[in-house]
Amino acid sequence: MGTHSATLRAERPGPVHIGEHLRQWRMRRHLSQLDLAGDAEISTRHLSFVETGRAAPSRDMVLKLAERLNVPLRERNMLLVAAGFAPAFPQRALDDPALKSARAAIDLVLRAHEPNPALAYDRHWNLVSANRMVMPLLAGVPQRLLTQPINILRLAFHPEALAGRTVNVAEWCGHLLERLHRQCEATADSGLIKLYEELKSYPLPARAAPLQIDSVAIPFKLRFGGDVLSFMSATMIFGTPVDVTLSELALETFFPADEFTADRLRKMAADLR
Repeated sequence: MGTHSATLRAERPGPVHIGEHLRQWRMRRHLSQLDLAGDAEISTRHLSFVETGRAAPSRDMVLKLAERLNVPLRERNMLLVAAGFAPAFPQRALDDPALKSARAAIDLVLRAHEPNPALAYDRHWNLVSANRMVMPLLAGVPQRLLTQPINILRLAFHPEALAGRTVNVAEWCGHLLERLHRQCEATADSGLIKLYEELKSYPLPARAAPLQIDSVAIPFKLRFGGDVLSFMSATMIFGTPVDVTLSELALETFFPADEFTADRLRKMAADLR
C-alpha cells in the first residue's frame, strides 16, 4: 500500500495562520488556487493574499471556502477560530436533549435491523451503541479488550479478538485499513493517524488472491460456535448534520451473505428473547 505513506504528511507542524490552514486543506484536496477560487467565486489574487496572510478573510468567506473544500465540521470550527471568529457548529454529547431525536433515530435503526447485527461508532471508531446481536458475536474476546471505550477496529485487528476468528482476515482487515486511510486523508485527524499506524503494526497474512470479478463486496467471514457466518456490510451517516458530534457518527449494518448465516442469526435472536 505505497500510497498510504501520504497519510503521515498530515503530522507535520501545524499551520501558523488561517491562510496556511486553508492552503493545507486545498493541497489535501488536490486543488489549484484557480480551481478553488473559481468554486468559491472569488479572485485567484485574493485567495493568494489570504493564503499568504496578506489579507484577512471574512467569516462568510472562511465558511464558503471550507464548504468548497469539504472540510469536516470539527475542522471548520478550527478554521474559524484561527481566523479570529467564534466556532459556528456546536458539539454536544449524544445524550444532550438537543440530540434526542437523533439518538432515537439511531436506536430505531439498530433495533429494526435485528436479527442482523448493527452498531454505531464515532469519528475514532469507538463504539457508541449496538443492537442485541453484536455482543454474542464477541463471545470469547478477553474482557480487557472490551473495556470502554471499545474500539471496533482494534477488535477487528487484534489476534485475541476477531482477527483470530476471521476466515478472510487479510482481505477484511485490508479493506478496513484502506477505509481508515481514506478517512485520515480526508480529515488529517491526528488520533486517526495514530490508530492507522497502530493497526498497520499488527501481523496479518498476505491476501490470498485478488477479489473475484463477480464479487459485489468484500464479505466478513467469522468463525462462530463451529460455524462460519458470512456478512456484507453497509455504512450509514446522517445527512446534512450541523452538529459536530452528529456529523462524526456512523452506523455499520451487517447483512447475511448466505441463507445459512440468515438462519443462524434468526435462531440467535430467538435465544435472546
